[in-house]
Amino acid sequence: MNALRAEGATLREALHAEWTKLRTVPSTAWLLLTLIALTVGASALATAVVKCPASCGEDTTKLSLTGIPLGQAAVAVLAVLVMSGEYSSGMIRVTLTAVPRRVTALAAKAIILTGVVLAAGAVSVLGSVLAGRYILPGNGFTKVNGALALSLGDGPTLRAAAGSVLYLALIGLFSLGLATALRDSGASIAVMLGLLYIVPLLTDLGTLDPRWEHRLQQWGPMTAGLAIQATKDLKKLPIGPWQGLGVLAAWAAAALLAGGLLLRLRDA
Repeated sequence: MNALRAEGATLREALHAEWTKLRTVPSTAWLLLTLIALTVGASALATAVVKCPASCGEDTTKLSLTGIPLGQAAVAVLAVLVMSGEYSSGMIRVTLTAVPRRVTALAAKAIILTGVVLAAGAVSVLGSVLAGRYILPGNGFTKVNGALALSLGDGPTLRAAAGSVLYLALIGLFSLGLATALRDSGASIAVMLGLLYIVPLLTDLGTLDPRWEHRLQQWGPMTAGLAIQATKDLKKLPIGPWQGLGVLAAWAAAALLAGGLLLRLRDA
């Protein structure tokens, strides 16, 4: 029992330390603002250029969340810096001296990062949905043309919106795990963004065998994870919405597991 209490106190102290570090680093605020600005801005632009009746069959919920693939880059960079920034500055030695249990130190970083990304992600998604709700009717997406106003009271729209927030949090955890394994900021960011954006590029080019394209869409972290945004023609998707988010969760869990093991085995 005493050991459990000691471990609990250590985690609380680690959480407090990680929160203090994260909120006092200037790049944190800038990256979170970048996430919100890119997500809402790109989503608003996407909804502004699509017109009905030319595109009345568009999935308006997914359209209003177009900015998520762009905003996720800011989340990835923030998550990488949470860990690799300490290696570049030498702060990691202080962190691991204060919190000898390395898994606890990583868990504290993951918890604080997740909370911050969930909060900023919720603002980004809400702003995007609101932008779509007010812009789309002016472009012809009205009841007359068979389109309903976007509302979080609608089950599929709520699922897509909440799932998009979870998607951003999982991207953060995936990036944190990768940065823990690689340690280097530049390498971690390059690998992470490559994993996210190269798979969709390969599938969009249409140069691969259709079977491989289908598999990449099912197992790519971004292509699978963003299936959560779809509210129409779900049977035509390469993977279901929640199953796709589960694939991204598996990527994040694998990265954190690998990062945690390497953190325990290697010197600071």
